[in-house]
Amino acid sequence: MKTIIKAVFYVVFILFTTNINAQESPDARQIIDKANQLMRGNSSYMEATMKIIRPTWDRTLSFKAWARGTDYSLIYITAPAKEKGQVFLKRGKEMWNWVPSIERMIKIPPSMMMQSWMGSDMTNDDLVKESSIVEDYFHKVLGEETIEGYVCYKLELVPKEDAAVVWGKIISWISKEEFFTLKNEYYDEFGDLINLEVLSKIENVGDRTIPTYFEMIPLEKEGNKTTMEFEKIKFNMPLKDNFFSIQNMKRIR
Repeated sequence: MKTIIKAVFYVVFILFTTNINAQESPDARQIIDKANQLMRGNSSYMEATMKIIRPTWDRTLSFKAWARGTDYSLIYITAPAKEKGQVFLKRGKEMWNWVPSIERMIKIPPSMMMQSWMGSDMTNDDLVKESSIVEDYFHKVLGEETIEGYVCYKLELVPKEDAAVVWGKIISWISKEEFFTLKNEYYDEFGDLINLEVLSKIENVGDRTIPTYFEMIPLEKEGNKTTMEFEKIKFNMPLKDNFFSIQNMKRIR
């Protein structure tokens, strides 16, 4: 009888500790999804400044951006003066650019999603998050590393065969407790490291704590870098579908 009781307690102990470990150690997809949701929310509004740095010059760009889920994004350029009023809209798989100086609406084809956005080191895809790091990649936890005092999961993201993405692999560092991303490495299809993204200036913004400063560094272009800093950000705002419309692109301010 004692042997049976011990066996029962052993099985209960194993099941209990296994459940705890499962709760404390989410799988790779869950980690990526939590990090993604942290930066998105159900909807968001932000004001940001981007600085494009080159060996012999630099320029600053400011904008407002609204987003809802993964399907809707709208970006309004507020500075400099010659670009002010340009608007970028993403609805589902489609993207448009309104250029008020020539009163022209331009539809951006999928082939241009990986091209530079406004001359920066970020792409159209980066700004509107066309590709999904949750759905388009296989995810794997490689281990743990500490970055700037935060213990992080180190993850590998490899694209699925039918995914329309440019990167051959992404290595991502996500904090274990807070689930914000602190670093991303972007590799091409040949395994060469192309871009390094570093996130910092961790701040509390309402109901969450996130990085508010981004650096995108193209490693093959010495002296080039793009930085972006959130000056204001709000999450879970009530935004309707018709806010993200071609008609609203010409009205938004």
